[in-house]
Amino acid sequence: MLQNELLYLIALSMVPNIGDVHTKTLLQHFPHAESIFKARKSALERIPGIGAVRASAIRNFRNFERAEKEIRFLEKYKINALTVRHDAYPKRLLNCYDAPPLLYFKGNGQLNESRMLSIVGTREPTDYGRDWLRKLITDLAPFEPTIVSGLAYGIDSLAHKQSIKSAIPTVGVLAHGLDRIYPAVNKSLAREMVELGGLLTDFMSGTQPDAQNFPSRNRIVAGISDAVIVVETGNKGGSMITADIANSYHKDVFALPGRVTDNKSEGCNKLIKENNAQLISGAEDIIAALNWDNIPLPPKKIQRMLFPEISLEERKILEIIAREESVFIDTIYQMSGLRSSDTASAILNLELLSLVRVLPGKRYQVI
Repeated sequence: MLQNELLYLIALSMVPNIGDVHTKTLLQHFPHAESIFKARKSALERIPGIGAVRASAIRNFRNFERAEKEIRFLEKYKINALTVRHDAYPKRLLNCYDAPPLLYFKGNGQLNESRMLSIVGTREPTDYGRDWLRKLITDLAPFEPTIVSGLAYGIDSLAHKQSIKSAIPTVGVLAHGLDRIYPAVNKSLAREMVELGGLLTDFMSGTQPDAQNFPSRNRIVAGISDAVIVVETGNKGGSMITADIANSYHKDVFALPGRVTDNKSEGCNKLIKENNAQLISGAEDIIAALNWDNIPLPPKKIQRMLFPEISLEERKILEIIAREESVFIDTIYQMSGLRSSDTASAILNLELLSLVRVLPGKRYQVI
């Protein structure tokens, strides 16, 4: 992605009263984010849902220095900025009407794997919930799913930890910027997740984990996967909100049943009773419902020692290109975290070694 375009996309996310839905509407009417800020107020007003107040907010915005600061932060910490036009943007989210137009991702995992599951639940699970979840992820591991959760206490953290133990990718969706980890006790866990999966948010650096941010986090958790699994929850709270959002996105929702006298099972039992979730007893229910038996396992990633004669930078770029059928040059720049000159030199050497080929539109493909 061109830095100039990213600058204006970040700026657009900072404009008062311009949320995700309005941003997507604006991007449908203008070829670039920059052109939104340069448009006449009258032209902005004519766009459905924008009106005079939002048009004025866009025209009066001046804090581009903050957007520039954010770009420097992304570059320093090798964080990828993903837009709806980006190859690595989670494709499942594109089917959600209120999907964030801009996401920030740090990690080595992929957000478009063939099998992705979101797991949510109480912050204070019982032994029943903990034991069941550990077995579920262990039994699903041969199918190599990516497990998504919210890096919170309880079920979220357990889902991430068991995924790492089972050597499958796991992604944490955050309700704050990537300059911090909340809760702080999960800092070491977050570092492990970055190696195999990653951390994802739609919030800029400096954003605190305030209560109003969690519904935004929940909608990403609900929309990014094939299904949502609820493991123990009360009658209210974030897990129930996530399940409700998933249903509105027409996602499969599964819930672990419990005794009617257990408070931690009250929400799950309610979801099942009201036909807002399918009862689940184990991994076999997920496998059957999502037809995983008939979906080929994802191809194994290129082993780092497969081409010992190439440099570490070249191996890194080769792995990026190998993850997709073809990858745009801008995506390679973003995901590699290397300087443009180093990236160009590495790609050229990979071409000379007949390891990659260039396609029309400056896309690259592994041979």
